[in-house]
Amino acid sequence: MDDNAQISSARRWATVAVGCLANLVLGIDMTALHLAIPGLVEDIGPSANQILWIADAYGFALAGFLVTMGVVGDRIGRKRLFLLGTVAFAAISLLTAYAWNAETLIAARALLGVAGATIMPSTLSISRQVFTDPGERTTAVGVGMGVGALGVGLGPVFGGLMLDHFWWGSVFLINVPLMLVACVAGALILPESRDPRPGRLDVPSVPLSILGVVGVVYAVKEAAADGPWRLQVAVGLVVGLAAGVAFIRRQSRVASPLIDVSLFRRKAFTGSVLANGFSMFALIAQSLLFAQYFQLVLGWSPLKAGLAGLPGGICAMIGGAVAAPLIGRLGRARVVALGMAVSATGFSLYTLSGAHADYLLLVAGMAPCAIGMGVAMTVTGDTILASVPKDRAGAASAISETATELGGALGMAVLGSILNGVYRSSVEAPAGTPASARGPVEDSVGSAVEAAASLPADLAGRVISAARGAYVDGMHIALLTSAGLALAAGIAALVLLRDVPKVLDEDSAAAVGSGVPSAAAGPEVALPGAAESEAAPTS
Repeated sequence: MDDNAQISSARRWATVAVGCLANLVLGIDMTALHLAIPGLVEDIGPSANQILWIADAYGFALAGFLVTMGVVGDRIGRKRLFLLGTVAFAAISLLTAYAWNAETLIAARALLGVAGATIMPSTLSISRQVFTDPGERTTAVGVGMGVGALGVGLGPVFGGLMLDHFWWGSVFLINVPLMLVACVAGALILPESRDPRPGRLDVPSVPLSILGVVGVVYAVKEAAADGPWRLQVAVGLVVGLAAGVAFIRRQSRVASPLIDVSLFRRKAFTGSVLANGFSMFALIAQSLLFAQYFQLVLGWSPLKAGLAGLPGGICAMIGGAVAAPLIGRLGRARVVALGMAVSATGFSLYTLSGAHADYLLLVAGMAPCAIGMGVAMTVTGDTILASVPKDRAGAASAISETATELGGALGMAVLGSILNGVYRSSVEAPAGTPASARGPVEDSVGSAVEAAASLPADLAGRVISAARGAYVDGMHIALLTSAGLALAAGIAALVLLRDVPKVLDEDSAAAVGSGVPSAAAGPEVALPGAAESEAAPTS
């Protein structure tokens, strides 16, 4: 640790507030772009393929650089990396807002992803440094995750407000003042910390980690978009898997690896990483399905759709807040399983919604789904941070975030394929639909609504009704699949985390992984309010 004086309680929670502000901006940026696409298509005229890259470049770069940036933060200082990331994110947001052609916009979105990769693991690992009390640490992780989820819901709201008055690039200008505030506040509040013995950076591991993650994510996204039997999917998957295998083998051989593969022998760490990935796999259904359901089925505006999703972010924050006391009563494995079961109930309740708006039914599903996921992902996120040495917290955070990104990509592919498959098998173009419109109607609800605009009013109404009904059928199957996945993740957590103690630090986590009994592992141990034996971080 680099600093010398113990951090006060007020400053610890101010540190959380700084991280939450940065996470809020990242969440807003993820979804605000979707509303800007029609305007930027009209202004800079990207091709269909370029539109896909504009949407995907951010996620590819973010996923690819998370591990590298987590390790860099452990080496140069997590506060320093956070400050560099916030300044870079603000500056690149300006470039994105004023991009003059599609190529510039794609490059800017990729650079935003790299900047985001410097921020995400830094905020989590700094929390690991400043909170030595287990209950406070868990609450801090939960608040951060809840605010990130709230940001995803606020993206369409802020984006819609900006687009009502300004041009498409204005949605990216939201990032600039908020990130600059986070930078100034971070410089004044955040403590510095780093690995005191980092060793040399293994440069060959960096491109291997990037190729491994990006290759797999690219293959999954391409398979979801146009089917798995194309050359691009095979090439991406082969490159990603080959690079991933080479990366893992190299980590076990070099003196200073990017990732300490021995961490995966700790059941607390491995079980929580897998649970996070499966959680995001199931949770991605909401953003995937409801973005279209709210607007194309219910006919809501983007702003109204964004406002409709806000209770989910609020409920996720509530789930994060109640996770810490639940750990003290039930233990980590049972809390994760409980959260997944509550979330599965929410996914199932969503199926009560149909082609006509009933917002109370939507909230009845949204609340338990978000609370359950908030509880589960707070506990798994806290377990990941607590089960590794503090000096490697940045790398551990990056592994957790990467697993989440991969889980989201797989969820988008699998659940999107289920939705599209059910839609195409169940939709029937009404009698009298011209041949030129049948293809779009049978392809997706979006293309069906677009095709209906050129048809006579009566026929258009029947086409839209058929498309919306088929979409709802597919949505219900995808949501039930998500419910099943959430239950499976809960059962897996009961098995993988059953011996993980309520009060967790790196020593007890290592004992669980090696089969050595831990003094804290007994069921009688309550979550204490006193600090752990580790020294508090300083400023």
